[in-house]
Amino acid sequence: MADCSHCIIKSFNAIKTLTKEELQKFSEHKTSLIIRKGENLMTEGNAINGLYCIKDGKCKLTKLNTNGKEQIIKFIKGGDILGQRSILSDEPVGLNCTALEDMRVCFIPKGDILETIKENSQFSLNLMKNISHQLNEANTLVSQMAQKPVKDRLAETLLNLEEIFGQDNEGCIDVILTREEIANTIGTATESAIRLLSNLKKDGVIDLISKKIKIINKNALKNLSQGY
Repeated sequence: MADCSHCIIKSFNAIKTLTKEELQKFSEHKTSLIIRKGENLMTEGNAINGLYCIKDGKCKLTKLNTNGKEQIIKFIKGGDILGQRSILSDEPVGLNCTALEDMRVCFIPKGDILETIKENSQFSLNLMKNISHQLNEANTLVSQMAQKPVKDRLAETLLNLEEIFGQDNEGCIDVILTREEIANTIGTATESAIRLLSNLKKDGVIDLISKKIKIINKNALKNLSQGY
């Protein structure tokens, strides 16, 4: 099993603040997991007993609304950590986490996390910053859903996806989402998402290459996201 101190992923999250001794403890107690595409890493309403560190792969955080439709809240990639809010609040998981592709994940027991929080103030602070950032993102999402037209939300979502996942070797956004997943991100019907994507392609703002999306005119997309 890989030693946490030699893992480059730790430099992207709160684990970078740990001492050598703390990293060694995590290495000895962690469990390595393979989560296949479509499988849940976390399920809404369930309790978890530790922290997940995403080594590689991509996943989505979702919540079912009152009519049973999935709302995508956030996208996660390698380097991110999950479960810290549930650990600190001692509450069940509030969202589903589903793999968009095969993922490698490390699970660190709750006892080790709580002990390290007590002993390492910088680690605690970084976890708090992470939770605060997620809360701010959630507030922004609620505001966007309430105020922005769906076309603006789509433009902003495409820009965010490229910022999160970058580009592949063809210059496309480096994540493959179904049209339904795009619709569930912007809060509209799948048919509406398909129509809006087609219109953006006709206007030369994006290109649709099979299941991939390539941003052609980023400035135009930025203007659309701001309602211009």
